[in-house]
Amino acid sequence: MTSSPQLTVLQVLPALDTGGVERGTVDIAEAIMSVGGRALVASAGGKLELRLLRSGAEHFKLPLASKNPLTMFANVGRLVSIIRENKVELVHARSRAPAWSAYLAARRCGVPFVTTFHGAYSTKGGSLKRAYNAVMTKGDRVIAVSQGISEHMQQVYGTVGDKIRVIHRGVDTRDLNPKTIDPKRVVYLYEQWKLPDDKRFVTLPGRITRWKGQHLLIEAMRHVKAADACALIVGPGDGHEDYVLELHELIRKHKLEDRVILADACDDMASLYALSDVVVSASIRPEPFGRITAEAMAMGVPTVAPAYGGAAEQILHGQTGWLFEPQNPLNMSQAIDHALSLTPEQRQQQGDAARQRALDYFSKEQMAQATLNVYAELL
Repeated sequence: MTSSPQLTVLQVLPALDTGGVERGTVDIAEAIMSVGGRALVASAGGKLELRLLRSGAEHFKLPLASKNPLTMFANVGRLVSIIRENKVELVHARSRAPAWSAYLAARRCGVPFVTTFHGAYSTKGGSLKRAYNAVMTKGDRVIAVSQGISEHMQQVYGTVGDKIRVIHRGVDTRDLNPKTIDPKRVVYLYEQWKLPDDKRFVTLPGRITRWKGQHLLIEAMRHVKAADACALIVGPGDGHEDYVLELHELIRKHKLEDRVILADACDDMASLYALSDVVVSASIRPEPFGRITAEAMAMGVPTVAPAYGGAAEQILHGQTGWLFEPQNPLNMSQAIDHALSLTPEQRQQQGDAARQRALDYFSKEQMAQATLNVYAELL
């Protein structure tokens, strides 16, 4: 898509801390700048603010993380001022509380409004909660991060399919490239976590929380036939200390101390994938997209995931990875054994196919171009 320098887009989200929503916002800001546009972002700020500013985008610090009705109402006026003073042509909201303020501001200013529906929000609380969530369907165009989320919006909120655009989240396929990983980075992780040299690692990255299903991987390791397989569970457990203790107890209960390792959070995901022989997603609920699966595919690593949610849209079973019956540790173990049984030639062939699929459908560039195309529809 080509663009004139007058393209000015305001993205609105709660904060700019680390996460898929936040990274996607920065990626789209960079894409807007790359086609000669002007990228504005309003949020409460955070760790990614500096990266955003380095791209040439502009940031407006507002209390958009607040769910206080008075603050949300005040944010409407603040956003109206930004839109009018900066001649914003389109507003793009990515989260519910700020979306309400952005929706009212966009309508008051008469500019197009776009939302990204990132997940299947809870409807506990009945019609009131559903009405609160429904702001994410009020966009002139509504971006769904997977086909599953598109279907969810239509079934739960009655969203008209014609205004939905499915755009999968994008991963950085340039950084996630097996040919560019310095071996020293991988060695550093081995030394940091004191990993054994005689194991093949079945890695589950992600925050340590029950819905990510780390306990299911531990149960699956009881059945994995490959004697040298070792589960490597990597991620922060902050706020979920009871679950972390439960995982340690489960390891002791099944005498899996030599087959399961719990490690801290990792800032070098590309190197983590590079040392992994298999990457697992074990979520007990469907992932709206499943970034870990797409990242592992980009690195050409055999990938195993439950047969629902975004991961099931990414993996071609038996060709670019394996799908297993959700919440079934035995079936998961069988998929892991399939992945570990690949010959070097088969592993290379499948890895190449997985990476190509990530490049074609789940790259940051693909996501950015598709999003710019949505903007073009409205402008």
